[in-house]
Amino acid sequence: MHFNRLHLATAAALVVLAAPFAANAQPAAQLDGKALALDRSKGNCITCHAFKGGEFAGTVAPPLVDMKTRFPDRKELTAIIEDETARNPLTVMPPFGRNLILTEKEISAIVDFLYQL
Repeated sequence: MHFNRLHLATAAALVVLAAPFAANAQPAAQLDGKALALDRSKGNCITCHAFKGGEFAGTVAPPLVDMKTRFPDRKELTAIIEDETARNPLTVMPPFGRNLILTEKEISAIVDFLYQL
């Protein structure tokens, strides 16, 4: 494959432009599920749910307690966060995954956090 100087310059520019985004990307293992659950621009779970470590909790939805016992199948809890409307069309819970509010890795980090409750 033959690259001319324009192609190489374009590729170099893309690497330089993408570098800040790559530096901010976090692997799922480093994502803080509790921080995501409390983040108003992300999970914002505390608006509707009460859970340990959350202040000013909502009472619209069930409390998030004993989650690993309540949802032994991790896929079920993940699916609820991803898009609860698939299971319950009348829910008021936002479809966090379907609406691209949370990524798969962020949902996974939140499930990790919920399994500690």
